[in-house]
Amino acid sequence: MVRRLRPEDAVALLEPRDRLGLPLGPGLPPALLTALGTRDDWQQLEVFAALLMGLYPVFTRSGVQLRSGFFGPVERGLAAAGHDVQFVPADFRRFTRILERLRPRVMATVAAAPDDQGQLSLSLHAGATTAALRDAGRDPDRLLIVEVNPNLPRTCGLPPRCPHALHVDEVDVIVEQASPLPVVADPPGGEVEARIARHVQTFIQPGSTLQTGIGAIPSQVVSRLAEGPGGDYGVHSEMFTTGLMDLHRAGKVTNANKGLHEGYSVCTFAGGSAELYAWLEGNEQVRFLPVDEVNAPENIAANRDMMCINGALAVDLAGQVAADTLGGRQYSGIGGHEDFTGGPGLENSDRSFVCLPATARVKGKQISRITARFSAGRVVTSPRHQIDVVVTEYGAAELAGLTVAERAEALIGIAHPDFRKDLRAEWSAGADEG
Repeated sequence: MVRRLRPEDAVALLEPRDRLGLPLGPGLPPALLTALGTRDDWQQLEVFAALLMGLYPVFTRSGVQLRSGFFGPVERGLAAAGHDVQFVPADFRRFTRILERLRPRVMATVAAAPDDQGQLSLSLHAGATTAALRDAGRDPDRLLIVEVNPNLPRTCGLPPRCPHALHVDEVDVIVEQASPLPVVADPPGGEVEARIARHVQTFIQPGSTLQTGIGAIPSQVVSRLAEGPGGDYGVHSEMFTTGLMDLHRAGKVTNANKGLHEGYSVCTFAGGSAELYAWLEGNEQVRFLPVDEVNAPENIAANRDMMCINGALAVDLAGQVAADTLGGRQYSGIGGHEDFTGGPGLENSDRSFVCLPATARVKGKQISRITARFSAGRVVTSPRHQIDVVVTEYGAAELAGLTVAERAEALIGIAHPDFRKDLRAEWSAGADEG
């Protein structure tokens, strides 16, 4: 029989030495995390999570370690302050298997209020934890806690195989808390991002299937598609954003010719505006599936004319991409970057775009994000052989099929003009391949 407890009583069920597994970002239970911070008896609490949406004091407590699969501003701040926050290198899809192996004794998530059949929609997050949540609920030696938030929308899966819901009878403890939803705003961007978006748009034909993430560049691409003449688009995206909602509302999404999951958009989590969350309530146009379904390369490639739009922090002239570390520190995470960068490579009509401004300003100095060679020890997110098109405000470099020397020249051609001469000289000085 499910127990209904206050947050402080629910967290009292954790032992001073314990393991707690949590979803990414919008699936995190804020009331439980807040209540965990009121305890000071932790000896060894390992918390597995990703992309914290708030600063929770529990992660500043002695004896608590956060093992994160994706850093955001909160994780970066905690790590910089000296707290025990460690990055676990793995793409989003592989965390399903990692949780199976680690088997945290306690699993917790948020969910929408139960419907008339007692189903608790997992709302804004399917991700890598769906199977682990059910496993914990079935195991008498483990604990499944669900924080029910009536503000969360009830969203749709694909029952019976992917119901995107837990039944109240599967749950050990329910905590009820009406918390505000995490609003994820797209940065507005400027002329640089607009120019990059224009270059990407030229590749996207009517009927294409789209994958986009958060950020000014994907937002501007989607806005241009919503306002432009094309349409009949499909959506197969790790993240569902406010921009993708706007594309739906503009009548540009039909999902009619995708080749996989036709008739609806597919994602594994959502983040955006309050308006997006209201629009998702009961909306069968969007289906939330586990990440190992959405991010599987064979499923990505099964879509017609797949267009994948992702960002990067730096690219070298070999075509290697650094997207998750900066200055030797963990900045974000791998997520679905490599799956969506390499996944659509099976058909010539599929394209993958790595987008970045040509320069950045560091300590008041302008530097090139396109560099001749990564320095020793620089962590590569995606290898050179996976990369199709690199886009800056100066153009698009189509790398597939080019020789090593041709790739370098194509990338120099989209670097900031002030850096092209030096890039060419540095590349020539060290080139040992033709």
